[in-house]
Amino acid sequence: MVGAGVIGVGIDVVAVDRFVASLARTPHLADRLFTAEERRTASGHPRRPTSLAARFAAKEAVAKALGVPPGLDWHDCTVVNEDSGRPRLVITGTVAAAAAAQGVGSWQLSLSHDAGIAAAMVIALAAVPG
Repeated sequence: MVGAGVIGVGIDVVAVDRFVASLARTPHLADRLFTAEERRTASGHPRRPTSLAARFAAKEAVAKALGVPPGLDWHDCTVVNEDSGRPRLVITGTVAAAAAAQGVGSWQLSLSHDAGIAAAMVIALAAVPG
């Protein structure tokens, strides 16, 4: 985005097998981390563990980009897919308040998963006056 300064950058990686084990070991963990919409694909099928792990990495990366402020709610940072399949962040509530306090106006997100690792990179961009 031309003219937008970088407020923060966050990156996180998740070992998919450890993430799956945590979900199996901890009842309702998926409910605490993800909204119902995040846990399902656009066609209504359950999302694959690699995809959920990448989405969790995105939430962690957002927190890091914001400097890990206390009190963030996992459900206030969701990853949705555009019609093209491109992932996009939707920020509300506690995360939106922390972002606004730092002058964040938009986000860039990249997700990847391969060889048992899920990764996310987030860039928090300054609001462009206009």
